[in-house]
Amino acid sequence: MFILGLTGSIAMGKSTAAAMFRRLGVPVFDADRTVHDLLGPNGEAHEAVAAAFPDAVVGGRLDRAAIGRHVFNDPAALRRLERLLHPRVRGHQCRFLNIMARRRVPLVVLDIPLLFETGGEKSCDAVAVVSAPWFVQEQRILARPGMDRRRLRATLARQMPDGEKRRRADFVIPTGLGKAETMRCIRAIVDRCRVKPGRRRPSFAAH
Repeated sequence: MFILGLTGSIAMGKSTAAAMFRRLGVPVFDADRTVHDLLGPNGEAHEAVAAAFPDAVVGGRLDRAAIGRHVFNDPAALRRLERLLHPRVRGHQCRFLNIMARRRVPLVVLDIPLLFETGGEKSCDAVAVVSAPWFVQEQRILARPGMDRRRLRATLARQMPDGEKRRRADFVIPTGLGKAETMRCIRAIVDRCRVKPGRRRPSFAAH
């Protein structure tokens, strides 16, 4: 089984690219979706995160926007949140990979926003980075509710620069030239990776 990491900076079009992989029949593990589920009312991280950030509990539920405000300019709070979430996300990722391996799926995608920043590329056979010109990224970000240039600068400061991600990537997926071009590129990546052998891994375990 070939494991392809999918990543990219904020507003580069990663969600659109992940949806295109799914349309081509490639199973995708969505780290963001997993975090959302973990923080839900019945999520396995809800109780621990609520205890760590009691001010973010509204009506018995965790307010993700409130958590974001807590950690936005507080590195210690961010590290505390990551210690609660990252091991659980890795556990779900490993279960996904084990299931796919048992099904003998030839290619899977790990959709992880901070793949390089967390060293997740070490678990992948190759990495694809979604990328668009700066002016496209800026327009997309500033169109989001509650986003301004100050938050934009702070968000980008926590992420590896797009140029460095592209330098490290095995594949670069353009998302600023229209969806047809993006799909053409993704289809070529899928055709290439589906026939490649992945590393021999008897099982996947959280670490």
